[in-house]
Amino acid sequence: MVEGRRAPLRIFLALSLALGTAGLAEEETSAGLIGRIVVAGYGPELPVMQDMAKAFEKVHPGTALDIEWDRTVKAVDMVKAGEAQIAVADHEDATLRGVPIAWDGIAAVVNSSNPIKEVTKEQVRELLTGKIARWSDLDGADTKVEVIERPMDQNLTVGLYQSLGITERRAPTRTVRSDEQALSTVSGKDSGITYVSLATALKAQEDGVPIRVLLVDRVEPGEPTVKDGRYPLRRLVILLTSKQPDPLTEAFVSFAQSPEGQRIVKTMFVPYSPAPAQPQHARSSSAG
Repeated sequence: MVEGRRAPLRIFLALSLALGTAGLAEEETSAGLIGRIVVAGYGPELPVMQDMAKAFEKVHPGTALDIEWDRTVKAVDMVKAGEAQIAVADHEDATLRGVPIAWDGIAAVVNSSNPIKEVTKEQVRELLTGKIARWSDLDGADTKVEVIERPMDQNLTVGLYQSLGITERRAPTRTVRSDEQALSTVSGKDSGITYVSLATALKAQEDGVPIRVLLVDRVEPGEPTVKDGRYPLRRLVILLTSKQPDPLTEAFVSFAQSPEGQRIVKTMFVPYSPAPAQPQHARSSSAG
């Protein structure tokens, strides 16, 4: 992932319409689709969106998806202004149509030398806001809590802070942009804590990086517990479009929801499914 550049990153994933195919009629393309759209965002979703764009273009060879992904990109505003057709976000916007495609579990991560193995959701909030300032407050070492923060303009940070109800944060020890930087930093800082996408953290832990993914509210983080909501630190990954999207935009959103699109989602996130409906109470057997 390329981050931190001043100019928006334009990743042209299109299969270009070469001279021999430039005159291809719309009805000759798969599902009659032809044209170009822009997908904009900033956060850990980039690899998934790249792979999904490539897969979509393979199915629809007359189409092109340009991805603009940089911290200077204001994705939602771009859709509203007609400069992009899709914004990748983690919250709804009343003026746009939102389609959830994934859940992203968010891992609270400490150094493996930290004796703390689990926290509550409220304690995560207090660690990030400074209410808990020393690890001894949680029966850990008598050392200062060092928060390795993430940028406030990233989807990951916005989603976590909304789920925790945080409106103001403490002055961070350090701010890093990527999940990889966050994990590298906390792995070398005994008193550090950070947060990253859950799949990235679990993979790093499995690979032997000296970190620990904390249990939250006594729930083991993983796909099943993120999907059913038992693991409380999660955010939605949502595709925002205009209320009346063009056919190409609509087709890509549908592709993201399809089994093939959800297989791509699963490489990094938890495929989306709405909360199960609550079962109706059985009628009394005495009813007539």
